[in-house]
Amino acid sequence: MCGIVGLFLKDHTLESQFGSLLAGMLGTMCDRGPDSAGFAVYGTAASGSIKLTVRGPRDYDYEAVIRRLRENGRSLPYVVRDTHLVLTVPETEETAVRAKIAAIPELTVVGSGRRMEIFKDVGRPDRVAARFGLDTMAGTHGIGHTRMATESAVTTDGAHPFTTGADQCLVHNGSLSNHNALRRQLIREGLSFQTENDTEVAAGYMSWRMREGDSLKQTLNSSLTALDGFYTFVVGTEFGFGVLRDPIACKPAVMAETDRWVAFGTEYRALVDLPGIDTATVWEPVPAKAYLWERP
Repeated sequence: MCGIVGLFLKDHTLESQFGSLLAGMLGTMCDRGPDSAGFAVYGTAASGSIKLTVRGPRDYDYEAVIRRLRENGRSLPYVVRDTHLVLTVPETEETAVRAKIAAIPELTVVGSGRRMEIFKDVGRPDRVAARFGLDTMAGTHGIGHTRMATESAVTTDGAHPFTTGADQCLVHNGSLSNHNALRRQLIREGLSFQTENDTEVAAGYMSWRMREGDSLKQTLNSSLTALDGFYTFVVGTEFGFGVLRDPIACKPAVMAETDRWVAFGTEYRALVDLPGIDTATVWEPVPAKAYLWERP
């Protein structure tokens, strides 16, 4: 099963409503993936800074962590959202701050980027979104996933999105057959993985290709020969998102576009509350064709 949603705003006046729009789309997909959920939101970038999303235990004392990291008068803006902490760190201090966080066993850096914040946890997707306050978040684009763990345990680590590069993340509906061999190849290329999930391997492959200089479109097209199995991917980057279905395309998918936004949903009902949906162009993504929307 599993459900995927994605939203890319063309109209800047909608950015303050972004979180509430994505939350509505995610909540509609609860019955496709009731055990866990996650989402990535791309917001405003602070010049010369990196956002680090950190995950810890429930009710963790993040204030103590901030006091430790703010030694020598360092200014570190932050937001606590349930079990996650989002730190805004000067690029020149990212390595040092990561090292300090790594020394705290209870904490893990789960995402980074100039604009990306990433959140995921177990539970009904609408409740997960509410706990993190998704409906209050502003943004330009983002993706989300609701998971039905048919082949593995219900854990936060197994929830999507998966991120293996700065401002890059991926959600997936389907299954890959060659992910173990590809994981070994990517490890030789210097990538590391936190789970056994095949989706993390797909995310790693795309991070690797873009690290090697491919554009998002080139990366999506090369995935058609590198990745075996059946899949629908929605990939987020700093500047936009892309969609790709395998050549057989047995998983459901629908897209809609107006002059204000572009949206993706596993089912059309995920899109019905978007403003102007009644006049949108609606279509089923063509198999083996890469779609992408990016800001200049």
